[in-house]
Amino acid sequence: MDTAQVAAHPQATETPADAGDAGYSKDLKARHVNMIAIGGAIGTGLFLGAGGRLHDAGPALAIAYLVCGVFAFFVVKALGELVLYRPSSGSFVSYAREFLGEKGAYVAGWMYFLNWSTTGIADITAIALYTHYWSMFTSIPQWVLALIALAVVLAVNLISVKIFGEMEFWFAIIKVATLVGFMLIGIFLLVTQQEVDGQTPGLSVITDNGGVFPNGLMPVVLVMQGVIFAYAALELVGVAAGETAEPKKVVPRAVNSIMWRVALFYVGSVVLLALLLPGSAYSGDESPFVTVLSGIGVPAAGDVMNLVVLTAAMSSLNSGLYSTGRILRSMAMAGSAPKFTAVMSRSQVPYGGILLTCGVCVLGVGLNFLVPAHAFEIVLNVASLGIISTWVIIMICHMIFVRRARAGLVERPHFRLPASPVTEIATIAFLLGCLGMMWNDPDVGRKTLLLVPVIAVMLVAGWFGVRRRVGRTADQELTKLTK
Repeated sequence: MDTAQVAAHPQATETPADAGDAGYSKDLKARHVNMIAIGGAIGTGLFLGAGGRLHDAGPALAIAYLVCGVFAFFVVKALGELVLYRPSSGSFVSYAREFLGEKGAYVAGWMYFLNWSTTGIADITAIALYTHYWSMFTSIPQWVLALIALAVVLAVNLISVKIFGEMEFWFAIIKVATLVGFMLIGIFLLVTQQEVDGQTPGLSVITDNGGVFPNGLMPVVLVMQGVIFAYAALELVGVAAGETAEPKKVVPRAVNSIMWRVALFYVGSVVLLALLLPGSAYSGDESPFVTVLSGIGVPAAGDVMNLVVLTAAMSSLNSGLYSTGRILRSMAMAGSAPKFTAVMSRSQVPYGGILLTCGVCVLGVGLNFLVPAHAFEIVLNVASLGIISTWVIIMICHMIFVRRARAGLVERPHFRLPASPVTEIATIAFLLGCLGMMWNDPDVGRKTLLLVPVIAVMLVAGWFGVRRRVGRTADQELTKLTK
C-alpha cells in the first residue's frame, strides 16, 4: 500500500510521522541553523563559478543571480512552510512521501542524491584547483588533492551532528567576514579610483568593454543553470530543522534572511567585480576575488582569499555528506534505499548514507584523473539536473499541501509562501526553462540533457527493484496506525 493512502486513512488523522526521524539528537542550535542558511547561500558557485560566468556573460551575470535568487527564495519559503507544518530530517523526501506517495519520495530522494554526490565531485575538484594556486602544490596531481580533501571531510562528518554544526558555523563566519571585507576593499578601490591590474575601476569598465551584455543575451541565458547550482544548498535548512530543538522558532528567521543575503552577497559582489575589471579578465580556473586582489599588487591578499574559498568548498562538501546521509536514511526506513544507509552510529550519525555518497565522490577522484580540465563543468551540469528536479518536487508538494489545507485536511502555519499556486507554477516554469536552456550549450549542456533518458531508465529499473520492499514497509506502517 502506498504511504499516501496511509495519510488518507480515516483513522490516521494525525500528521504522519517519518520513521527515518527516529534516533537523531537535537544538538543543532539556532546559531548553527542560521549560519547553515548563510553558508548555503555562499559557496563554490560564487567563489569559483562566478569567474567563468563573468567571463562568458559579463556584468549581466548580476541580473542572472538576482532572478535566480528570487525563485530560489520562493523554493526555500515553500520548504520552510512545510518544515513548520512537520519538521523532518527527511525534509522534502518526507513531504514527497506524504503528498506524492512513495514513488514521488523515491524520485525526490535519488535525484537529490544525484545532486549532492555530483556536487561533492565539483567541490573536491574546486578544492584541488584552489590548492594548485600555490606553487608548492602544483606538482601534486589534481586527483590526489581531491582524494585528500574527501578523506578529511568524511572523517569530520562521521563524528557527530554537533561537530558538523559547529564546523558549518565557523565556515560561514569565515565566508561572510571575507565577503564583507572584499566588498569594503572593492568600494574603497572605486572611491579612490585606484587601478586594478592597470584598469581604473568604475562604470567605464563596463561601458568601455561592451556594456552590460558584452557577448549578447545568449551567454546570460546559458549560465542560468550554473547560477541555479550556486544556490543549491539553500534547501539544507529543511534537513537541519529535523535536528534542532526549536524548528518553529529558528526556521522562519533563517529563511526570511535569505533574500537580503542573496541581494547583498551575490548581486553586490558580482556588481563590484564587474566595476573593478572587465569580464574578459576573469577565468573559470581562478576565483574572481583572487583575480582582483592579485591585480592590486597584494599577493598575500590573494593567498588569504584563496584559503577562504578553499574553506567554502570544504564547507559545501561537508554539507553534502550531511544532507544525503539524512535523506538516504529516510528513504531506507521506507524501503526505497539500501538497508545499510539506515544504520546509525553511537553518536547518532547515519553513516551508511554518508559512506554511499562518499563512494560516488571517489568516482569523482577518477574524473579528476581522466579529465582534470573539464571535471568541474561536467559535474556542475549533472548536479543542476538533480537540484532542478528537487526544487520542482518541493513546489509540487507545496501546491498539494495548500490544496489540502483549503479542503480542511491539514492546517497551514502562519509562515507562508505568498500567492499560491501562482508562485509555485511560475517557479516550476522557470526551473524547467533553465533545464531547456541547457540544450543551447552544445559542448556540455546538450550532452547533460541527453543523460535525462538514461537517468529515467535507471530510476524506473530501481523502482521495480525496491517496490515490493516499499510496499511491505508501507503495510507495516498502516498496521501500526490502525491498531
